[in-house]
Amino acid sequence: MSRFTVHDLVAIIDARAASGGEASYTKKLLDKGAEHCAKKLGEEAVETVIAAIENDRDHLIAESADLVFHLLVLLKARGVKFEDVEAALAQRTSMSGLEEKAARKRD
Repeated sequence: MSRFTVHDLVAIIDARAASGGEASYTKKLLDKGAEHCAKKLGEEAVETVIAAIENDRDHLIAESADLVFHLLVLLKARGVKFEDVEAALAQRTSMSGLEEKAARKRD
């Protein structure tokens, strides 16, 4: 059995974004625009933080899944490819986190 990846989720979001009809939650989110998608991401971020503070593992896992999904939908709404995010992460891992953060402040 193969492992489900973020790339699988990106492909599902892409397919649902291209679909017609009212059956897709993803399509409905995208049709409401990037601002709506950003608000949903914020809501999910808050819910994830609350689950972490409450030390509720199952709730944290569920909210983290929602958070990742809504982040990917927002990226789609803004025309940002996940590969671009991966490239930024790869570049950042070429140095320590403290060095990378300090370098960003100079930019």
